[in-house]
Amino acid sequence: MTHIVNTSWKGNMLFDANVSGHHVMMDSLPAGGGEDKGSRPKELMLAALAGCTGMDVVSILKKMRVPFTGLDIRIEANVTEEHPKHYDKMHIIFEFTGEGLDPAQLNKAVQLSQERYCGVAYVYKKAMELTYEVKIIGTV
Repeated sequence: MTHIVNTSWKGNMLFDANVSGHHVMMDSLPAGGGEDKGSRPKELMLAALAGCTGMDVVSILKKMRVPFTGLDIRIEANVTEEHPKHYDKMHIIFEFTGEGLDPAQLNKAVQLSQERYCGVAYVYKKAMELTYEVKIIGTV
């Protein structure tokens, strides 16, 4: 299988990526010559990780019949000071809401995603430190 993403320059620092038929706009801030009309490309790496692991975790928890009502995923990434500026660590925080949630089930789902299923996490682990934690926020 091969994935293809076509990206077109739209002027200044604005780029339009066609990803699976969906447009993803990327731009820089005015200080970098852009107009802030899209996301920063590096930050989309965080969104890719959150989406990949989030889909895994939801799928696993549904199969386990865990009645969670919400899941927020926050990723904190450290950017190096030297060029090329890149992420050298990422920390994923999974915040679950629901009533009577079993921490062991939530941790198992997250662990399976991080260690077996999430292809984005697999690649990122080869380049940097990748850690995670699970929090139960309460009910919604």
